[in-house]
Amino acid sequence: MRLCRLALLLALLPFAASAQERSRTLRVSLNTELQILDPLVTTINATRVFAYLVFDTLVSLDAEGQYRPQMLQGWEISADRLTYTFTLRDGLEWSDGQPVTAEDCVASIRRWARREALGGQLMAATREMRVLDARRFEIALNRPFAFVIEALGKAGHTIPVMMPARIAAGDPNTAVTEIVGSGPYRFLQSEWRPGERASFVRNPRYRPREEPPSALAGGKVPKMERIELLSITDQATRAAALESGELDFLEILPFDFITRMRRNRNIVVGQPRGIDQFLSVLNVNHAVPPFNDPAIRKALQAAIVQPEVMAAMGLPDDMLVPWCGSIYMCNAAGTTEAGTEGLRAASTERARSLLRATSYRGEPVVFLHAAASALLNPIGLVMADQMQRAGFNVDLRSTDYATVAQKRLSRAPVEQGGWSVAPIVLNGVDLVNPLANPLIAYNCIEYPGWYCDPRLKDLTARYSEAATPEEQRALADQLQTVVHDAVTFIPGGQFAGPPAWRADLRGVVPFSFPVFWGLERR
Repeated sequence: MRLCRLALLLALLPFAASAQERSRTLRVSLNTELQILDPLVTTINATRVFAYLVFDTLVSLDAEGQYRPQMLQGWEISADRLTYTFTLRDGLEWSDGQPVTAEDCVASIRRWARREALGGQLMAATREMRVLDARRFEIALNRPFAFVIEALGKAGHTIPVMMPARIAAGDPNTAVTEIVGSGPYRFLQSEWRPGERASFVRNPRYRPREEPPSALAGGKVPKMERIELLSITDQATRAAALESGELDFLEILPFDFITRMRRNRNIVVGQPRGIDQFLSVLNVNHAVPPFNDPAIRKALQAAIVQPEVMAAMGLPDDMLVPWCGSIYMCNAAGTTEAGTEGLRAASTERARSLLRATSYRGEPVVFLHAAASALLNPIGLVMADQMQRAGFNVDLRSTDYATVAQKRLSRAPVEQGGWSVAPIVLNGVDLVNPLANPLIAYNCIEYPGWYCDPRLKDLTARYSEAATPEEQRALADQLQTVVHDAVTFIPGGQFAGPPAWRADLRGVVPFSFPVFWGLERR
């Protein structure tokens, strides 16, 4: 069986590489397939990996959680903190040979801000954004906004990547089709076979910074000549290909293989911690019955017992946080237990008691279940069972993740093809800033779940202007308390999705998702 799977894999490979060519090529299997090339119109992780290969950002997050200049030489802030002046590094070029200009950056920021919650908040606080000269531009605020730099360096979805102005000027709701970036690699678009392979080669026009790489910051030196992203949907085939050396890197090692791979001296299994882990959450549809009723949402919250969900993952104990009530991740700088009393008291008995006291009378609850996802399948099965035991009439709709993602966009009532709940998994790096955290930031706007609480609107406005870390921490606690009280989402537990790679690779940069600069073969 394994030989058959490897034969299928080999059929995907683009050429019979010589030993020298093989040493300069990195073959990778991501957990999701690359289908969309624009990081502003999707939150699929494969597109984020793609974005950091071919594009670059003005500001980047380092391994210590600090925001550092990336495409920028630096910035200046006026004494009243209302004017930010940014200067690009000298000599930056797009992959088509044209120079990167301040006009390109302003156009890219505007496009990004029309698609992203934190960008929208930045623009709401902006009086004017203007080009000063070829390398300098200015953001003038109409009121204090404490997270200008953090917004431009946002590592989570949706990423503020820079594009040429002629491309960024297009409709932000339509994915770009021409890929011109200033990142370390160039995408071979003519060779792209969606569902099979995406190929990249070093960008000869890229100018890395001189500092050592640190997470997404520093010198992104592209040491591998070529990178191949191979689409392999079968989990066992992925693992077998890594063991045989046909693959070099897996974004997430299938959990059933962790113990075995840890014993293999030719394989390194990563150990993500803190914000590099995932948070499982139940996405609750507030727009339609029954969960437009806060009391019924409270009963649902009581039904989700996190240790049961995490036990179903099949992970070693050192890759689980069985209970985590912090929407900013546990074992992280922003960890807090504010407002978590209801989560801690979760049990089937409490959920049944709360549900009996509501207006719920057995109406069907449509549960979108991504059965083909190695991560979401066990999470979904346990949560659906917990809901049934609590007294909900669960209509389990099992399908693939792409179908679930599409169905989540519908606001239709359940009886007209709508949905009630759907488990999803969030990267920890997407949760650290309350202004960008999906559990908070999409309040009262068009985002699947359609939660809307005026308390969040007031608190996020105050948080955006908070001048000290102490003020920010107090407001972050209040925001979390409201999230749990309003039941915008329901946490299901925190866990690691460990990457794995061949031991002959060195320079792997630990981070929440794979990055491939600085990586070479011994």
